Amino acid sequence: MTLTKHNIEELIMLCLSGNQLAQLEIYNRYYKAMYNTSFRIVNNSFEAEDIMQESFLTAFTKLKTLKEISTFSAWLKRIVVNNSIHAFNKNKKNEDVALDDVLYKIEDQQGLDTTTQITSTKAKQVLETLNVLKSNYRIALTLNLIEGYDYEEISQIMDISYANCRTTVSRAKDSLRKKLEQLN
Repeated sequence: MTLTKHNIEELIMLCLSGNQLAQLEIYNRYYKAMYNTSFRIVNNSFEAEDIMQESFLTAFTKLKTLKEISTFSAWLKRIVVNNSIHAFNKNKKNEDVALDDVLYKIEDQQGLDTTTQITSTKAKQVLETLNVLKSNYRIALTLNLIEGYDYEEISQIMDISYANCRTTVSRAKDSLRKKLEQLN
């Protein structure tokens, strides 16, 4: 039985009744985005993979606590972000982790026009520069610009005051801008 044509609400109802194929379909729909979310925070592909897997297990075991089925993807992303922040803070002492450039490899670009290539190159440059920022700047910008969290949510996630969050995001943007200007 294939479940690819079901919407997320139907899949969640099937999961609640114990359907493992529905769980697999949900996993297949969301795993790449959740991996990328985790990777942007922990900056380690193996750890991001573990966090993503653990987050799905948590989500499936606590699915009954989800109040509104329509908010599943945001709820899952919040689990991933919280697990990633927790892992990052736990491993903060080992800050000498090499950058994982696998995420930023551009797919074979044959047949793409030059504007797409330039845009991809600029996006790659911004993401690579984001990775060399101080860890609190990188996390704050990732949560704000890439994940779309507002200052209040970021301050809760990072366990800092609202004012400190605004200052951190502002300084992080400034730092990113200066580093990008140095490259050009």
